[in-house]
Amino acid sequence: MTVPDWVWLVTIAGFALVIVADLLLVDSRPHVFGVKEATRWVIIYIAAAVAFGIGMIFWQGPQYAGEFFAGYLTEYSLSVDNLFVFVVLMGSFAVPAELQHRVLLIGVVLALILRTILILLGAAVIAQFLWVFFIFGGFLIWTAWKVWRSGDDDGPPRENKLVAFVERHVPSTTEWHGSKLTTKIDGKRVITPMLLVVVAIGSTDLLFALDSIPAVFGLTQEAYIVFTVNAFALMGLRQLYFLLHGLLDKLIYLNKGLALILLFIGVKLILEAAHSVFEIPVPTISAFTSLAFIVIVLTLTAVTSIIAVNRNPELAGSLADETGSQAAGADDARREEDQS
Repeated sequence: MTVPDWVWLVTIAGFALVIVADLLLVDSRPHVFGVKEATRWVIIYIAAAVAFGIGMIFWQGPQYAGEFFAGYLTEYSLSVDNLFVFVVLMGSFAVPAELQHRVLLIGVVLALILRTILILLGAAVIAQFLWVFFIFGGFLIWTAWKVWRSGDDDGPPRENKLVAFVERHVPSTTEWHGSKLTTKIDGKRVITPMLLVVVAIGSTDLLFALDSIPAVFGLTQEAYIVFTVNAFALMGLRQLYFLLHGLLDKLIYLNKGLALILLFIGVKLILEAAHSVFEIPVPTISAFTSLAFIVIVLTLTAVTSIIAVNRNPELAGSLADETGSQAAGADDARREEDQS
């Protein structure tokens, strides 16, 4: 797949324009995102990704279009797992409801920049050392085992070390000052919780990307497709947060479905590496087979989760209650530390 430099520039400029339009049209007036508004924007972003994939058919052919759709579904579904952590982070920083969209928008921009660096590094390594797919495959299989064993009893995520470092070494305040990243208190410039939570979301997403980016590289070796997949998934993740906030605790089998997808891609990577590096006549898995497998697993995961929770509501986690208690405890701790 050959992608001219001007196409890269146009693509990056296009996503930049979307971000600017979001700031001007949607986020110019901070407000609480409702379900209807979130649903509308989720549909818009998904439709944009589908349109891009269809355009890929005419531009590069069905093979690369299939790789894009498989990668997009994988990245978007893995991103849903991020939402659990985002809910906790929003609560721990006591983010006002009307500012949560702004926080996610800036956090996503930071995450996309960091992910782009990882994608370019990964593409360069793969181009020089194809055997790295053995490492990626083994890593994804190990990650699949961890995700399968994960559950509601894992507890809240560990403290973000980057945020803790910033708080210790940079003057900060626990008081919110609208959407300002910094403010002046008694003539002294300090950072606000807005900046801290943005850093927390961006850096936390980078940790998730260490799993998801190798997974997408397992479906396509094209850096352009990996970048657009990540961009579309991240841009649609913000509205999905508001849409699924109250439904996350009902997706009780999400970790099982994601584990199966990661295991599948890990095996796919190892088979392709064995075929390409050692020229072993092993079967390889096509992009369309990958796409079909991902769609089936995600559908079964959602359907079985909903059926199980409807039959036994106690199976659903109490994510909202846990988030509320974590928010109160974390906010009190931050205030005590600030006063001391």
